[in-house]
Amino acid sequence: MGRRILFTVTNDLQFDQRMRRICGTLSNAGYDVTLIGRRPISPSSPLTQTPYTQVQLAGLIFTKGKLFYLEFNLRLLLFLLFKPCDAICSIDLDTAVPGIIAAKLRNKIHIFDAHELFTHVPEVARRPRIQAIWEKVQAFTFKHCNTAFTVGPAIAQYFTEKYHKPVQVVRNMPRASVVAHTDTAHFAAIENKKFILYQGALNEGRGLELLIQAMVNIPCELVLAGEGDVSEPLRKLTQSLNLENKVHFLGMIPPHQLPALTKLAYIGFNVSENVGLSYYLSLNNKFFDYTQSHLPSLINPYPEYKQLLSEFQVGLLTEPKIESIIEQASELLNNPSLYQELKSQCIAASEKWTWEQETPKLLSIFESSLLGTPKP
Repeated sequence: MGRRILFTVTNDLQFDQRMRRICGTLSNAGYDVTLIGRRPISPSSPLTQTPYTQVQLAGLIFTKGKLFYLEFNLRLLLFLLFKPCDAICSIDLDTAVPGIIAAKLRNKIHIFDAHELFTHVPEVARRPRIQAIWEKVQAFTFKHCNTAFTVGPAIAQYFTEKYHKPVQVVRNMPRASVVAHTDTAHFAAIENKKFILYQGALNEGRGLELLIQAMVNIPCELVLAGEGDVSEPLRKLTQSLNLENKVHFLGMIPPHQLPALTKLAYIGFNVSENVGLSYYLSLNNKFFDYTQSHLPSLINPYPEYKQLLSEFQVGLLTEPKIESIIEQASELLNNPSLYQELKSQCIAASEKWTWEQETPKLLSIFESSLLGTPKP
């Protein structure tokens, strides 16, 4: 049996692609991995079989807000105190405190994986008191964790400069072979339609209200794959604009089906509003998912993306404004030579921007963190 690592998240284990890749990779490398999350609030499909153990904490009284975080963290702490392990890896700040406390009490390694700049997401940044609390949690986390890594160089640089602690990078890229074995049968209703695809959480600041309004003047359809805090307002906006036949809400799509959907799309959408430092410094996994499926996309005009586009021109930088979305989408729809050039750039990039390229970095982080830890 390999060294035992406990990973902790607050979300539904079924739909977290980064955690599925990380846990699967480490399991295949010989680690004994357990991923711990919450039982979904609404009915979810059964967990798919994985090479690692999955645990869903059930019976929670609260489902959101401060009381949820308090209850979940207490339950998680109790679990972590008694589950055999060599290291605990907390994913984002909402599970970091119990992870660090358990690691300290048990003299175990603690690793922190930041999937975003949590203290600057819109729903936190607009509430100064809440933001101040999370800033303290973040400072506590970086003070006490043994190792930290995140999803992109810009966020890593921010953390390093703020806390004077090295933060490594494992970018959230898809596996190179994921597109080759997909089945489009689940999406027969849209298979022969030309559409823009957005995949991911339907949350504030993702540019989705702007995109739906832009669809009034864009001659194709829109498919939204995901759910989130603004799901209901987006559906109401679609109805108010009489776009029900043009904008399609697919809900949550299992990760193994997403590549098939992405393969059918004509344009990908990844244009967040500049509503906080988290989005400005972001490097979203959908950017790489679109590229891996050879799908030209509309892209955030922010530093990480500009850097990547200087390597491979896989889409068009688009301002988070209705006029810019219409202009750039129309350019892709009406300029076949440009579209094919961007597609060829996607094909070239898809051979380099892969999880297989990031895997050595991930393994190095855990190998060095656990160096000297006795094998069980």
